[in-house]
Amino acid sequence: MKGVKLKKNWVVNLIFLAGILILLFTPIGFKVKVMASKLMATSAAMVKEGMQTPLDTYEWELTDLKGETLQFESQKKNVVLLNYWATWCPPCVAEMPTLQKLYDDYGDKVTFMFVTDDDRKKVDAFLEKRNLYLPVYYSNSPEPKVLSSKLLPTTYIINKEGKIVVAETGAADWNSAQTRKLLDDLLMQ
Repeated sequence: MKGVKLKKNWVVNLIFLAGILILLFTPIGFKVKVMASKLMATSAAMVKEGMQTPLDTYEWELTDLKGETLQFESQKKNVVLLNYWATWCPPCVAEMPTLQKLYDDYGDKVTFMFVTDDDRKKVDAFLEKRNLYLPVYYSNSPEPKVLSSKLLPTTYIINKEGKIVVAETGAADWNSAQTRKLLDDLLMQ
């Protein structure tokens, strides 16, 4: 009887292990992680006024998908939403639809910058597959130190005075009423 019970436990453990491996290393697992990130996404929180960090420099050169160079210096005095992302990052994928909706409504008022170091072909395929048309950039030089992040996604909102008013890591609902009100307020200043 003990042998049957041990075999049953071993089979249950093997099935559990197989499920974990599927979630971690297959496209199905990637989709599950994206769904989980969407479910857990909340509105981004504003950094308290006394804790808002000013940019240390605007010296940063980037290139867009058309091959055109952007000097970050040209964005001084603008409201900027800067998002570091990757095609292989489930939380990045989860928040992209909300960022697209925000870009659709604020793209002519706010500077949106989606910075990646993914392979260009993967980025093009990712954007096309998901029907996204966001301004994607690649760094040509190191970003300002205060905008450096090793976590993906990381999103910063910078006000016209060059202060970081939002510093969010992980998936967020960028199309929330709270984010829209924040952008509206920043644009009025």
